[in-house]
Amino acid sequence: MNTKAVFPGQYVQGKGVLNDLPVLIDMFGKKCLLLCSQSVKDKILPEYGADVLADKPHIEIFNGECCEDELIRISFVIQNYDVDVVVGMGGGKVIDTAKIAADRANLPVIIIPTIASTDAPCSGCAVTYTPDGIFEAVHYQKKNPAVVLVDLNIIANAPVRFLVAGMGDALATWFEARSCELTKSPNECGGLTTRVALNIAELCYETLLEYGESAKSANEKKIITPALEYITEANILMSGIGFESSGLAAAHAVHNGLTALEETHAFYHGEKVAFGVLTGLHLTNAPQDEMERVYSFCEEVGLPTCFVDIGITNPDKTRLIVAAEKTCVTGSSIHHEAVIVTPEKVLDAMLAADAYGRARKHK
Repeated sequence: MNTKAVFPGQYVQGKGVLNDLPVLIDMFGKKCLLLCSQSVKDKILPEYGADVLADKPHIEIFNGECCEDELIRISFVIQNYDVDVVVGMGGGKVIDTAKIAADRANLPVIIIPTIASTDAPCSGCAVTYTPDGIFEAVHYQKKNPAVVLVDLNIIANAPVRFLVAGMGDALATWFEARSCELTKSPNECGGLTTRVALNIAELCYETLLEYGESAKSANEKKIITPALEYITEANILMSGIGFESSGLAAAHAVHNGLTALEETHAFYHGEKVAFGVLTGLHLTNAPQDEMERVYSFCEEVGLPTCFVDIGITNPDKTRLIVAAEKTCVTGSSIHHEAVIVTPEKVLDAMLAADAYGRARKHK
């Protein structure tokens, strides 16, 4: 298998860059579909995107779930309006819907994340769920987004929990990349990792440890500081390139398994991924100093370290094994780890991660 890496066409991050959108649209087409949530249309666009609204793209309101029904609906909209460029603006599920719909129509897509909560914006893959929010499948696009536009004014004014969840998603990047390199497992773009991708993944982890707490503080004050800039880049660009071009392993598989438990649906992707990182450390018998460092980081920024933090107040083994079994399905990224994986081992690792987290809270 060859090494392979992929990247977005452009990544633009800064204050007020949303107003560059009309120029970027003109680079790719004339008739634009802007897919966004109602709150983006009512609040963010009027406040931050006056020049965008002046161009009057067709705005379509996202129905709330990246599922097949919604994708079919958006495909009809694209056809009916003779759209030649798609813009997805909002959180991870809006972004993923825009990416898949644009790919099916063979159109370029411009992504504008309004929160730094996941690494979805830069990648050429997207996740669909059932209408009830249960993980269903990963879809791979023919190319990565043409442009990713990140306006720091919007990110700084978003709720802090989103930035912290993004750090949880980004936290997995290095550990999963390291596992895939060790086992020579394929990445998310159909090759083996490159040294560039591995180094970006490691830099992502180092950036989180150094600047995560300061970035959270800046976000709480709704101010833009270097730390907030660095963490936004880590959450979106570094993690995006790192996971896609190096690969996934235990953390994201555990996330997918946890979606089988209804009580976790109220928690964000990155929050469940963070617990997946901790589970992965116990599953692979990580060194004690590394375990301490990762748990400490999670505690500092407010990421989950035990079941109750992701809504599981009754960790009954007969229910948890359902999540463990979903984690271990054929083709799951957890099999990229350098240990033999079974649902029973995953269950034990989840229980160990929870017990360790609870013990630290009661010190």
